[in-house]
Amino acid sequence: MSAGPPSMKLNAGSASEQRSGKRGSGKRGSGKRGSGARRSHWHPFAAENLWRNPFGELTREERVALAIVDVAAVANKVRTAGTAFQWIGAAGRGKTTRMLALHRYLRDRYRCRSVYVYLPEDEPCPPIPDGDVILIDEAERLPRAVWRRIGKTRRPLVLATHRDLSWRLRWYGYRAAARRIGPANTPELIAAILNRRIAASRIGSLPVRWVTPAEASNLHRKFGGDVRAIEAAMYDDFQRRIYDDGQV
Repeated sequence: MSAGPPSMKLNAGSASEQRSGKRGSGKRGSGKRGSGARRSHWHPFAAENLWRNPFGELTREERVALAIVDVAAVANKVRTAGTAFQWIGAAGRGKTTRMLALHRYLRDRYRCRSVYVYLPEDEPCPPIPDGDVILIDEAERLPRAVWRRIGKTRRPLVLATHRDLSWRLRWYGYRAAARRIGPANTPELIAAILNRRIAASRIGSLPVRWVTPAEASNLHRKFGGDVRAIEAAMYDDFQRRIYDDGQV
């Protein structure tokens, strides 16, 4: 075990789904017992010099703080009316993390009224408030009537989507740019993402087990650029390490 993680480049991020943390439930939680796990004298992951399972569900604030992303260039593209930008990629490649990071960046850097809305699957479209910049996650689910209403406003748009919506943006008069994400989730980046999460769960400066380049390469061969699937696998590995090895 080493004292510090490998260096981390500013490049891309990850997104995770809600987890309950119940053993054997198939879902991921924080791995904590009770709300005061970090302050208690003992907890299950102390044997690993961690105060929680690093790969459990993060709060929105934690996801933004730990994201390895650079959203400044996108923020500059969507400052004027009639402009739009898309992040296109399959599930687990980092679309939501980028959206949350951009949402925070626009508010902190430009003090603009940025609005972020997630469109759930098989549910009615939630209200989309007006804002200086409108960010819509899972935008391929946006109903046509809502498209028409948003198109009339000409508000700058940022979309996270599984498929390219350039044709629809052009239909409503938007100047659209896009970036496909996923291929850039290299083994080097995957190691940086995972080690940043381990660092955030580390107890002080105690030594911990970092993800090595070889381990990151193995994960990339198995899961490709699906960071969400990689984090889920890492969560299960940590749970087994603690509970199945007789440490608890």
